[in-house]
Amino acid sequence: QVQLVESGGGLVQAGGSLRLSCAASGRIFSNYGIAWFRQAPGKEREFAAGIRWSGAMTFYSDSVKGRFTISKDNAKNTVYLQMNSLKPEDTAVYYCAASFRLSGISGEYDYWGQGTQVTVSS
Repeated sequence: QVQLVESGGGLVQAGGSLRLSCAASGRIFSNYGIAWFRQAPGKEREFAAGIRWSGAMTFYSDSVKGRFTISKDNAKNTVYLQMNSLKPEDTAVYYCAASFRLSGISGEYDYWGQGTQVTVSS
């Protein structure tokens, strides 16, 4: 079992920045992928960014590429999502998820956090 706890959400003006954290505990395998997904009201959950627990491979959706950066601190068992140049359309509940597969498909993830709200005002 893997437990994931997100934090760092909040209210920010357009153009501002936030850093989300995902603290992981439990049995974390070195080949796990950790991803950030987001879900806006009335919309489907969508992939934002992903990183392999071991190694440095990362990938991003086109909508956040160049603005968001995913990183990890293995010593702290924490994955971060640095979000810069935020836009109102980034408003969503942000979830971190873990899986042996590192993909953009939410159904392939086995473990999920409870989510953290990010609201970007115009």
